[in-house]
Amino acid sequence: MSAAAARSSGSSSARGSLVDGEFVLTDNDFRRIAAMLHGDAGISLPESKATLVYSRLAKRLRALGLSSFHDYCELVSGQDGVDERQRMLAALTTNVTRFFREPHHFEHLRDVTLPPLIDAARRGERVRLWSAACSTGPEPYSAAMTLLQAMPDVGRFDVKILATDIDPNVVAEARRGLYSNDAVEPVPADLRHRWMTRADGGWRMGDEVRALVTFNELNLIGQWPMRGRFDAIFCRNVVIYFEDDTQSRVWGRLTGMLRPGGYLYIGHSERVIGPAAAQLSLQGTTTYRLTGGAGQ
Repeated sequence: MSAAAARSSGSSSARGSLVDGEFVLTDNDFRRIAAMLHGDAGISLPESKATLVYSRLAKRLRALGLSSFHDYCELVSGQDGVDERQRMLAALTTNVTRFFREPHHFEHLRDVTLPPLIDAARRGERVRLWSAACSTGPEPYSAAMTLLQAMPDVGRFDVKILATDIDPNVVAEARRGLYSNDAVEPVPADLRHRWMTRADGGWRMGDEVRALVTFNELNLIGQWPMRGRFDAIFCRNVVIYFEDDTQSRVWGRLTGMLRPGGYLYIGHSERVIGPAAAQLSLQGTTTYRLTGGAGQ
C-alpha cells in the first residue's frame, strides 16, 4: 500500500470524503474544482459528478506525488500550477466522438447545405464551415469527406473547415489524423478507401482531407479571434454542459457567426434557448437555419 493510501485507507468516510478511495475528496475540494472548471470553461459540475472527478484526477495526484485533493487544489489554484490546471481541465472535459455521429446531419450537409455552397465556391466565393467542439477530429474530418464526395476538386477553391476545441491534447491528436480500425468503422468503405490510407496498424486521414481542415484551440466562453462568418456550424453535445445563462450567450454568439441562411447543427440532447431561438428556423432534427438578423 502506498503512503498516501495508508494515510487515507479506512478513514475516508470519517474524514468527510465524497468518494471512498485512496485519496480524500472533501466537499470543499469538490467545490473548488467545480468553481475552477466553471470559471475556465463554463461547465457546470454538480456534486453527483464527484466520482467522475475522483476517477479522472486521482491519476494526476499519483503522478505528482500528492497525498490529497486539498494539496491538488492548492497547486492548480496557484501561479505555479497553470500547466497542471490545463491538464485538469483536459481530464474533466468529456471527449466522446466518432465519425459521422448523428448521420442525419451529414446527410443534410450533403443534400441541402452543400449544393448552393459548391456553386458559390465555383463562382469564386468564400465558403467556411466550423466544427466548434471538434475533440479528436472525427466531426470535421467527416464534414471534409462529405465535401470531397460532393466536390472532388474542392481543394482548388476557397473552401475551408475550421475545427476548434478547448483541450490542446485532443487538438494535437486531431492534427495527427491517425485512427484505429475500430474508430473508422463508421466511415463508409468507399470514403475510407478513397480519402484515407493504411498507417501504423490503423488509418490516417489523406492529404486532401487534411488540407481542408485547420485545427486550433478555442474556449467557447472565451475570446473568439475569427472575423469572418460561417456557412455552417457544428456545435454538438457541448453546450448541454453549460448553465442556461451561458447556453443562451453561446447560442447567441454562434448565431452571430452565421451568414444569412447559414445552418447550425446541435447535439441530440440540446435545444437553442435565449434570443438566438427567434432567429433560427428548425429545418430538421437538431438542424437550424439562420432566418433572422445577426445574433448578438
